[in-house]
Amino acid sequence: MQNDLILGKLEEIIEPSFVSNRMEDLYIYSQDPGASLPRKVDYVVMPETVEQVQEVVKLANKEKIPIIPMGGGLTLSGLVIPLKGGIVMDMKRMNKIIDINSQNRYALIEAGVTSGQLLAYLNKNHPDLQPPIPDAPPSVTIAGNALIHGSGYLSQKYGDHGAMINGLEVILPDGEVYKFGSCAISDYWFTRGPIPDLIGLFISSFGTMGIVTKLSIKLFPKPKMRDIVFGLCKDPNNLPELITKITHREVAEDILLGIQDKPDWMKGYTFIIVYITGESEEELNNKTKILKALYRKANSRYMKVPKHIEDVFLEKPQFAAKAADFRKGGGFEYVGAFIPLQLIPKLIQIGTDISLKHGIVPTLGARLIGQGHSAMFFISYSFNRADPKDMENARDALHETNKAVLEVGGIPWKAEIEGQQLILEKMDPNYKKLLKAIKNLIDPNGIMNPGNWEVK
Repeated sequence: MQNDLILGKLEEIIEPSFVSNRMEDLYIYSQDPGASLPRKVDYVVMPETVEQVQEVVKLANKEKIPIIPMGGGLTLSGLVIPLKGGIVMDMKRMNKIIDINSQNRYALIEAGVTSGQLLAYLNKNHPDLQPPIPDAPPSVTIAGNALIHGSGYLSQKYGDHGAMINGLEVILPDGEVYKFGSCAISDYWFTRGPIPDLIGLFISSFGTMGIVTKLSIKLFPKPKMRDIVFGLCKDPNNLPELITKITHREVAEDILLGIQDKPDWMKGYTFIIVYITGESEEELNNKTKILKALYRKANSRYMKVPKHIEDVFLEKPQFAAKAADFRKGGGFEYVGAFIPLQLIPKLIQIGTDISLKHGIVPTLGARLIGQGHSAMFFISYSFNRADPKDMENARDALHETNKAVLEVGGIPWKAEIEGQQLILEKMDPNYKKLLKAIKNLIDPNGIMNPGNWEVK
C-alpha cells in the first residue's frame, strides 16, 4: 500500500506517463553498460521542470526514500545504479539550451542536454564556437561528464571538463534551489569567482550532494582547420619526456596515447595521437614538422596512417567503444585514473600484466589534461555480457587495477563502490572527517545516492 501511495504522489508531481514502477521499466534502470551487478529500483521519474525536481526531492526527503540522479547513464561503474533502492531521476527531458553567450563564450544548459545536441546546435547557430566533448557516444550529457571530472576534446589545452564549469543550479535535499558561481550574484553565468568556490562540492560527488538542474559550461573558439599527427613509440619510458616537450612547444590541441595488442601489428607499440589546429595549411605543416622532429629526438617515429583511420579519430564526438570490445557479448569495463606523467610507463606495465593475467586483450591509453599537468590513464577490460563468470573476471581485474593505481600514487577516476572504499581507506583522515560532516549537514536523512562516498 505504501508503494502505491508513493507512486500516486509521484504521478501528481509529474504526469503519469513519465513515472513508473513497472518491472520492464525498472529493469532498464537497474543496470548500466558496465560490469556492475544490477540493483533493485523502486521507481523511475522523468521530470521536465525545476519545480518538478524540487517536489520529488521534498517527497523523497520526507519519506526517507533514496534518490539517484541520472544523465546519459553511460558511466560504466554503477554510479547511477541504486545501491539501496529508491527513485531514479532520469534528467533526459530537461534538455533545453537556454542561452549561448558568444561574447563571454559559455553555454547555459539544462542537465539533460547531450554532447551531440549541443555540438549540433553550435555547428548550426554559432559555427565559430566549440564545446568540450567527452570521449563517449553523443547521447552522453554535458552535465554528467563535467560533474565527474570528465575529459575529452580540449582537455589538453584547458583542463578536465569539470574545470570548465562556470556555474551550477542545484536542488539540495531540502528541496530548495541553490545557485553557485557568478549566477548567485549576477545575471551572467560567466565565472566561478571571485567568491568562495562551492562548485567543487558537486564534482565527482556522484549525486550525493544534490541534483544539478542547470549549468554553464565554457565554450572555445573553433579553429578553421584540424588534423592529426601520429607517432609510434617502442619504449614507454620515453613517453613522459616526449609529452613534456610536445606540451612545452604548445603545438597540440589534444594528445592521446593508445596501446593495444590487437591487431597483431599494434602489439608492443604506443601510438601518440596529437591533434593540431590552424588557420592555414602552412600553419598545420609547420606544427607537423615540429612534431616529427620531437618524435625523432625521443627515439620514436612519425607514422602516416590511411585516411579512413584518420577520419575515425577526427570524428566528433567519437564513439569511444569502437576499439574496446574484443569479446563476444559486447561488454567492456575500464579503470580510469588521474596520474602524473612520470607514472605512464608504470601504468602501461600494470595494465598489460593485469589484462594478460585475466585473459583479456590489453587495451590501454591516456588523454593528457591541462597542458601535461596530469593524464587520465585508462585500462579497458572487455567481457561477454552473457557470461556471469566473464563479467566477474572483469570486475576482479577492475578491483586489482584500482588497488595498483593507488599504490603507485594515482587516483581512480569515477570509481565504483569498491574503488571508492579503496580511495577512502587511503584518504587523509581529516579530509574524510570533513567530507562526512558536509554530507551530513547537506543531507541529514541520507537520501542522495546513498552508498556512494560512504565514510564509515
